[in-house]
Amino acid sequence: MKIRFGLLFSLALCSSVAAAQSFTVDDVRLKGLERVEPGLVLRNLDIDSGQSVDQGDIAEATRRVFRTGYFDDIEIAREGDVLIVNVQERPAISLIRLEGNKVLEDEVLLDGLKENGLREGDVFKRATLDKIRQDLLRLYAGQGRYGADIQVEIEPLTENRVALNIDIKEGKVATIQHINIIGNTVFSDEELKEDFSLKLPGFWDFFSDSDKYAREKLSGDLERLRSYYLDRGYINFSIDSSQVSLSPDKKHVFITVSVTEGEKFSVSGVSVAGDLVVDEQELMDAITVVEGSTFSRREMTASQEALTRKLGDKGYLFANVSPVPQVQDDNTVNLQFFIAPGKLTYVRRVSVKGNTKTADKVARRSMTQVEGGLASSAAIERSKQKIDQTGYFREVNVETKPVPGTDDLVDLEYNVIEDNTGNFVASVGFSQTSGAIFNLSVEQDNFLGSGNSVGFGITQSDTVTEYKFSYVEPYYTVDGVSRGYNIYSRETDYDEDNISNYSTDTFGAGINFGYPMDDYQRLNFGFNYEGVKINTIDDTAPEVLTFIKNEGDKYNIFNVSLGWSDNHLNRKIFATKGYSQSASIEIGIPGSDLSYHKEQYKGRIYFPLSEDGEGLIGSLRGRLAFAGALGDNEYPIFKNYYSGGLSSVRGYDSNSLGPRDSSDDEDPLGGNVAIDMSAELIFPVPFVKDSNSMRTLLFFDAGNVFQTDCLEGSTNCESGIRLDDLRYSAGFGFSWITPIGPISVALAKALNADDDDEERFFEFALGKTF
Repeated sequence: MKIRFGLLFSLALCSSVAAAQSFTVDDVRLKGLERVEPGLVLRNLDIDSGQSVDQGDIAEATRRVFRTGYFDDIEIAREGDVLIVNVQERPAISLIRLEGNKVLEDEVLLDGLKENGLREGDVFKRATLDKIRQDLLRLYAGQGRYGADIQVEIEPLTENRVALNIDIKEGKVATIQHINIIGNTVFSDEELKEDFSLKLPGFWDFFSDSDKYAREKLSGDLERLRSYYLDRGYINFSIDSSQVSLSPDKKHVFITVSVTEGEKFSVSGVSVAGDLVVDEQELMDAITVVEGSTFSRREMTASQEALTRKLGDKGYLFANVSPVPQVQDDNTVNLQFFIAPGKLTYVRRVSVKGNTKTADKVARRSMTQVEGGLASSAAIERSKQKIDQTGYFREVNVETKPVPGTDDLVDLEYNVIEDNTGNFVASVGFSQTSGAIFNLSVEQDNFLGSGNSVGFGITQSDTVTEYKFSYVEPYYTVDGVSRGYNIYSRETDYDEDNISNYSTDTFGAGINFGYPMDDYQRLNFGFNYEGVKINTIDDTAPEVLTFIKNEGDKYNIFNVSLGWSDNHLNRKIFATKGYSQSASIEIGIPGSDLSYHKEQYKGRIYFPLSEDGEGLIGSLRGRLAFAGALGDNEYPIFKNYYSGGLSSVRGYDSNSLGPRDSSDDEDPLGGNVAIDMSAELIFPVPFVKDSNSMRTLLFFDAGNVFQTDCLEGSTNCESGIRLDDLRYSAGFGFSWITPIGPISVALAKALNADDDDEERFFEFALGKTF
């Protein structure tokens, strides 16, 4: 018997067999298979040896094998009691060529084809190819490319193979011509669309593509619309429909959203219920929803998160807090938070991973969450923050892993990515204020992974010739007491640093200690010696000459310093939130050739301006400093404060602001009082996906230095602090952490410069960040 699927069945059998309606199969033989596995054919044929079959059974088996899609033709013949299954395989896909795709890369498209059963080496199925074509068109349509077109050419090859040539015309993204909201009476279209990512065509669309339609963007905007109403008390708000229509040429999109606003609801009561393992009043204090206020889903979610954190801080790491808004007939909501704390959670093990150079103890000694102790959300997060603040790691993440087989134990895994904490620099360069610079230095903030800082450097420039060595142990004791040493020799030519025309030779050494007051605050105490000699030239200013006449030109100075710092920043470099402040006092103690005092306060704060904390960031900083003489001697002129440049008021030349000497050149002399402040708007670096090592900002600076009492010999001085003499500037700044060190650039405009002020529009520095 020979049967061909799709044609009339003809039986060429002897008369005795022709009359038979069925027979028992003794064996099944397969012919024509090249790539397809025999098991696939036998499974679908579903006829075994010893099975009795008739003509209908064989026809159904043939259809089952054909439905697999691997064969163009199937013939079944009978030789005695043996079934002969002869198949003609469909061609194999030898090559897939993609042409014309730019928006979607080859790898993305080939992965999509593979997931749908179409890849090189597979059997070619035209039905699968048609499905892929439609899926690709839908994918492009989801991006707003409704004019996309995909053509497929099947190219026959030898040995029953084919090549698929897929020609893609991606087309352009359809632009939005109209967004219409129907059913809104409380809020205008403009108010509702203000937070939409989809916008009508405008001036900035070249940069943002906000006028280009995408299905994902519309879904996000509809969720923003829903949140807008739910955060303003309209808890019955609903989006009835959203329609997207195309212009005939498929280049423009018209969006219509139909809504039902409902009534506005307020909060009639707030309470907590459930297993109150934490004092009820303490829980209520964490809730930000206020009775009598307009109901807000955002405030409800914020309160839910605050309660979860509060329970987590008390050791209930897996507490579940469920808000239950009970809608009343009088358009009010009685909001109840149901507390299910679970068990107290303990930390079994804390591990650090990713630290190939840094010793474990360097990260562990920063942790406030300890092994074996009660788990605390605050302690876990604070540990992460303190590890980040060491500056040794570019990224720190923590993962809380429940211990299998228990419901009250967790393991903490801190995953770190180490940063470049040290470098060797041998360079020749140029600075705007210091001229040619030769620098040979070795600086390592994490020496041999110990967390200790070691530095040695030689610097030669027009301004400074310096040799220095420093060593700091952040954990001199296990309690976090630090100890540091430094020794240096420095020759400074102030005239080359845009200051009055004299120079100093200084040799110094010191020791300092730091004491942690808590997780954020430290006290620092230091004792230092300085040997200073002033050198003059023919045109040295009268003020300097008079100082030397009264005090001599060589001084042995012993000073003590006391400092306090309070650091709540989330990062050591490029912080995005938190604040830091510090205050210090330096005293040249009696017995020194020059006795003096210097006080200074600095503060800085960062605050995110976007809800996700990753967009715009605001920053404010300020400095207030004062100094004066102690005893009968004059205040050391070489310890004056200066202002102007990247570190204070950008847009003015470095150190150029404030009082000037009485020389013919009227060079800056500095002062004993300094005031400066700055406001910055930090924004993501345009066109850069990963900008963790970069920072761009707009700034407004203000500041100056003053002399409370004119120096003896001065004929060009106005004493006193005059706030109307503050200098202002505004501009753009960019900082980049490079392998050779940080680089900062500022473009600034001085806003109220006097005729005598030295302006500088462009400034740059190596080794400094904003």
